[in-house]
Amino acid sequence: MLKATLRSFLAHKGRLALSALAVILSVAFVSGSLIFSDTVTRTFDRLFASTAADVTVRPKEDLGSARSSGVVGTVPAALRDRVAKVPGVAAARANVSVRNVVVVDSRGASVGPTTGAPTVAGSWNVTHRSPVRLTSGHAPHGAGEALLDSDTAAERHVRIGDRLTVQAQPGTFRVRVVGIATFTTTNPGSALVYLDPAVAGRELLGSAAKATSISVDAAKGVSDAELERRIGAAIGTGTYDLKTANEQAKSAAADLGAFLDVIKYVMLGFAGVALLVGVFLIVNTFSMLIAQRTRELGLLRALGADRRQVRRSVQTEALLLGLVGATLGLTAGIGLAFGLIRLMSAFGMKLKATEMVIGWGTPVTAYVVGLGVTFVAAYLPARRAAAVSPMAALADAEVAGTGKPLKARAISGAVVGAAGAAALAGCAVATRTAQAASLLGLGVVLTLVATVVAGPLLVRPVIRVLGGAFPALFGPVGRMSQRNALRNPRRTGATAAALMVGLALVGGMSVASASLSASFDRQIDRTLGADFIVQNANFMPYTKEVRDTVGATRGVGLVVRQRLSAVAVRLPDGDRVRTNAAGYGPRLDDVVHITYTRGGSAAALADGRLALDAGFAKDHGVRVGSVLPVEFPGGRRAGLTVGALTDQGTAEGFGTQGGIFFGLRTLEKYVPNGQDSTLYVNAAPGTRAEDLRPRLERALKPFPQVQVRNQADYKKLVHDQIAVLLYLVYALLALAIVIAVLGVVNTLALSVVERTREIGLLRAIGLGRRQLRRMIRLESVVIAVFGAVLGLALGLVWGVCMQRVLALRGLTALSIPWGTIVAVVIGSAVVGVVAALLPALRASRMNVLAAIAHE
Repeated sequence: MLKATLRSFLAHKGRLALSALAVILSVAFVSGSLIFSDTVTRTFDRLFASTAADVTVRPKEDLGSARSSGVVGTVPAALRDRVAKVPGVAAARANVSVRNVVVVDSRGASVGPTTGAPTVAGSWNVTHRSPVRLTSGHAPHGAGEALLDSDTAAERHVRIGDRLTVQAQPGTFRVRVVGIATFTTTNPGSALVYLDPAVAGRELLGSAAKATSISVDAAKGVSDAELERRIGAAIGTGTYDLKTANEQAKSAAADLGAFLDVIKYVMLGFAGVALLVGVFLIVNTFSMLIAQRTRELGLLRALGADRRQVRRSVQTEALLLGLVGATLGLTAGIGLAFGLIRLMSAFGMKLKATEMVIGWGTPVTAYVVGLGVTFVAAYLPARRAAAVSPMAALADAEVAGTGKPLKARAISGAVVGAAGAAALAGCAVATRTAQAASLLGLGVVLTLVATVVAGPLLVRPVIRVLGGAFPALFGPVGRMSQRNALRNPRRTGATAAALMVGLALVGGMSVASASLSASFDRQIDRTLGADFIVQNANFMPYTKEVRDTVGATRGVGLVVRQRLSAVAVRLPDGDRVRTNAAGYGPRLDDVVHITYTRGGSAAALADGRLALDAGFAKDHGVRVGSVLPVEFPGGRRAGLTVGALTDQGTAEGFGTQGGIFFGLRTLEKYVPNGQDSTLYVNAAPGTRAEDLRPRLERALKPFPQVQVRNQADYKKLVHDQIAVLLYLVYALLALAIVIAVLGVVNTLALSVVERTREIGLLRAIGLGRRQLRRMIRLESVVIAVFGAVLGLALGLVWGVCMQRVLALRGLTALSIPWGTIVAVVIGSAVVGVVAALLPALRASRMNVLAAIAHE
């Protein structure tokens, strides 16, 4: 049996090639994502381990990053002297390193990276752990001198002697580049600017008495953990955060992990789609191969092979397919990881392909995925093969199961579909976001399973409608193509299911994204009353010079400032919520229209008061007049009184948990030295908005990171951000379509082999080559459009339910992109034509007499 199985596998290797390709794609994405993430993790682990000091002393940041407010956590620079006196300290350095700076060249262009990585300015403290070394010029001495990293200098064409402008929180200052520093480790993509340690604190933090951290080297024989304990005992751990080199590396790696997770999950999403669609392809392939090998299997049974041996024979072929697919997929995954590494290098993260990491878990995972998916997919066809009786098979009867009634499918599909429909209905009427999202996920899975199970039941009624015009348009050829698609509902349903999965995904996400865009458009129209919004391109805060420049521009009337800050709020029900809150200047109602359920802007912005979303307040037992303990960055605390409640759907605070905001004076009291993140600008009376815009843009030219946006620009910005998610969905769709095309090609190719004699007889009675090709193309088109109709119908239901979840967060508009849906249906017909090209060509080239004599 083993010898017969191997010969059978080699005899059908051409027919199995397309199924193997589906396995290769899925394994490639899985292994590629693992190799890439392992490589990046190992590279940065080395970077963090080689550059972290034995012990680092930093300010405590209970609320996490304070980047939203522009406030940099500091420690006294004099703390370095106290730390240096601790027994076991070999050396201690006061460091300055800030990320809220913008560097501009003499032409007014930004010198920083365009990939989202920060521009880091700091003090030039050279040690054996430094990530860079001076390679040309000299170290900075005194005010007005700086070093620049070599990658940024090369990319931005900056040379020694060039003048740069640095915009920092305390103010703007100019420097001359006196040296170039080259990375000794992996370049994470940031731009680095180094100043003389004697002036870095004053220029970047506003005071020479401040530092951002103290780096400590341990004396010989003193462990990092012991040194950390001694320093903690000397300076206290209540105010400062102490980390050993190992702890520092782990913390940095955890921050990097969030970035890596995004890439990993995206690639695993591609792998999941490839696996899911590939399962349908493999099931269909093995089912058709078994149907064509009925006589062969019957002969094996007649010669003494029992059912178990036949089943094992088919499953062994599947495992061989999985083994080949996993091996080639692992190789393709290595190539994919190499491409990702090169892509990251193009974006500024200088990874080395020669240091690619292939851990033992990657090939294990690749083979588990490849062998597992093929074994599972071939299980049902193997059972059907084992169920064939020797006499029925020798009589060339159809494989057991293909002609059985679809009663079992109807019952199971109806039960699962009813459960899925109930879950989606529950999602539509749910009042809590978490509950609605859970029901949505459950409903999506159940309805997808129900549609796949019950798909063959829908083949005859739907295809009769979709192909109803074929007889009138194409005559007997059209009638035969329609009947060929109806001949085996199970096969047609399984072939269409591969395409259905991808189109259901794109249909649901298209409705959700269109609804998201429409909701934001409606919200922007309803809430934004300012002529212009002045913001940083990446929404980070900017220096006070921007505010002063805007205020001094001719034709500017009202300017309302917005400043953000991380906060933690202790609620009456005991919850402690960490979120971002906004502080607004006076006359907020002139630039933003907020709907209040209680109170108004005067009460919300009064000193010592705050406003929050009414729904959030109700959930946590908060009322107007409640006093809420609020924690601010730096350890400052305050009891703020609830002055107003807002409707989250129209509140400007939408997008942050709780929708908390208060007056700018309140925020400045507890978070001094913060930076504005948004300016709402109205033109002065007598000045037209279209005349003011070019003036603002000219005035803000020295600040290339700042953009002037009107309402239309703001909508476009939101649409572009939503489009990023949609592009990912379209990429998933493209992958699903590629595999679905393979499935249609495979089905038609095997169908042509199965119908060889029939095709020969049709040719013998006068069917021309062109007519034969047309018949197969029409059959392919109707199958593809059937899958599209099922997928889009399912996707529309999912999309509407997704919109109901969004509505609980204030996004109430429902928008269905009919243009996209029509385009997808047309595209599916094109897919059907393309998929039929090779099978139709092969069928038309058959020798008529040989086809008639075929058994």
